[in-house]
Amino acid sequence: MTSAGTSAFTPSSRVRRIKVSPSTAAAARVRELKAQGRPILDLTVGEPDFDTPRHIKDAAIAAIEAGETKYTSVNGTPELRAAIRERMLRASGVEYPDAAITVGGGGKQIIFLAFTASLDEGDEVIIPAPYWVSYPDMVRANDGTPVIVETDPAAGYRLTPELLREAITERTKWLVLNTPGNPTGVAYSRKELEGLAEVLREAPHVRVLTDEIYDEIYFGEGRMVGLAEAAPEIRDRVFTVNGVSKSYAMTGWRLGYGVGDPELIRAVNLLQSQTSSCPSSISQAAAAAALTGDQECVSRCVEVYRQRRDRALEMIAGIEGLEAVVPDGAFYLFVGCSGLIGRRTPEGGTLENDQDVTLYLLESANVAVIQGSAYGTEPFFRMSYATGLETIEAALEAVGEAVGRLD
Repeated sequence: MTSAGTSAFTPSSRVRRIKVSPSTAAAARVRELKAQGRPILDLTVGEPDFDTPRHIKDAAIAAIEAGETKYTSVNGTPELRAAIRERMLRASGVEYPDAAITVGGGGKQIIFLAFTASLDEGDEVIIPAPYWVSYPDMVRANDGTPVIVETDPAAGYRLTPELLREAITERTKWLVLNTPGNPTGVAYSRKELEGLAEVLREAPHVRVLTDEIYDEIYFGEGRMVGLAEAAPEIRDRVFTVNGVSKSYAMTGWRLGYGVGDPELIRAVNLLQSQTSSCPSSISQAAAAAALTGDQECVSRCVEVYRQRRDRALEMIAGIEGLEAVVPDGAFYLFVGCSGLIGRRTPEGGTLENDQDVTLYLLESANVAVIQGSAYGTEPFFRMSYATGLETIEAALEAVGEAVGRLD
């Protein structure tokens, strides 16, 4: 209710340009159904089901006991920045100066601030599809124009040099790469990154934001290679974003970091100084322990994810009408469901698109997944295997039974 002489609140055009995250909406719907007593098998959540490792929690507790509960520098504590430099050197062989590092309240905040710091109205950001749901809306919120590039199944849903060259214009400010990616889990090889770098050498006005939040959750041989390592000749234009949320089961700690051009870092830090001031001091202490401590906790989790992935792929292969993209990393399967489009449900409805498929699975099988159209590619759905094997098997068995009831 408004008082006399006042008007109802009207959101700014910036807010009106963006949508609620489909994954957030799906999670909220699952919570509603569970509250109603529905036995939902939830495959929507993009966060590890493991607890934060003990030594990381102990570091946070020790920081609290030591009184490390005050403001820190905008770009984090010296200890955390040193841990990030050490981690980047260990993971990529690239040595960064202190001035090339910024830290924030999660990788998502770092990406948003990088766009805020760099985009003017009409600037274009190339985003390969399938893409993480937040990239286009973060670009729009910062007055930019997302340029969605459809990738080819034959190329494993990876951006190719040919597609990149066609997409670049004089207004292109950024290319976004996510490797391993959400929702597909596919990663770029060194050779593929070198091919993209050849195109980028021809376009010196284009920067690359490479989101490597899942780089430790990698199933390939050896370690994943990032663009800054694969293409040192364009490294000054590469902004690498990472964090502790996925690899160390620390989603709620909200700590991410970015590494790149010190001029961009200064701009991001300036923005953060006027927004959140600094990340949580306790989360920073925990993140430093995560990055410098024993990494066996990560390798154990990766092996569990691998087992879950393989079992899920095996079960999906036995369901007629479904075909999964085989992921190189992360903890998602992007499942093609074109074989279900046009089929009729027992209630007499027709599955006309992937949203219809996800709603049918929710209502008929009590299985929650997210429609592929939310990620810019259809007809697909994304399922997470960051949950127990028992849940995955029960969910896919229910999916198989529900598909079997279709005409």
